[in-house]
Amino acid sequence: MPLPVMQRCKDLMRVSFLVTLIPVFMHLSIGFAEDSESKTHKESEPKREIYSGKVVLAQEALKKRGIKVADEMKSQAVLELESGELLPIAADWRGRAFYQDERLRHRKVELVGYRRPGIPYLQVLNVFTFNDKNERQDTDYWCDICSIPMYEIKECECCQGPIRLRFRPGKLPSYAVPSK
Repeated sequence: MPLPVMQRCKDLMRVSFLVTLIPVFMHLSIGFAEDSESKTHKESEPKREIYSGKVVLAQEALKKRGIKVADEMKSQAVLELESGELLPIAADWRGRAFYQDERLRHRKVELVGYRRPGIPYLQVLNVFTFNDKNERQDTDYWCDICSIPMYEIKECECCQGPIRLRFRPGKLPSYAVPSK
C-alpha cells in the first residue's frame, strides 16, 4: 500500500537533510585528521635556517683545497660558508637556479633552507643576494607579462614568454634562524 503523499515528502525531506549533513561531517573529520597530521608534520619538519656565504661550483672549490675531481662534478653547485665549509645544494625546485645561472654564483648570498639529518644537501627555500651597496635583495625570476615569480631559468609557465632575473629589497623571513 503506497504511503500518503505527505508522508513520502516528509521522508524525502529527512533523507535530503541527512545527505546535506554528510559533507559537513566529512569536512569536520577531515579537519581533525589534518590537524593531527599537520602537528606531526610540523614536529618532523626540519628547522629553516639562514646560511651565509657564496655559491660556487664544487670542482673549483675543491681544486682550491687541493682536491682534484672528475668533470662529472663540474656543474655541482655548493655553498661556501663564511667558515669555509662546503654545502652541496640540492638541484630541486629552488636550488636548480644555481646550476643554471652563473649570475647567481660568486656573490654574497644568504640562503634560507634546511638540511635533513644524514643528508649533506642544502635544500633552498629563499635566495637573497647582495648588491654593490651590500643591500639584501630577494632574488627570483619574473615574467613582466604575467606578473608571476619563477625560480629557475626557463620560459614563463603561463605565456611561454621570456623571464628576467629580478632583485627586490628583501628582509629575511621571521621564521628562519641563523645556522650553526
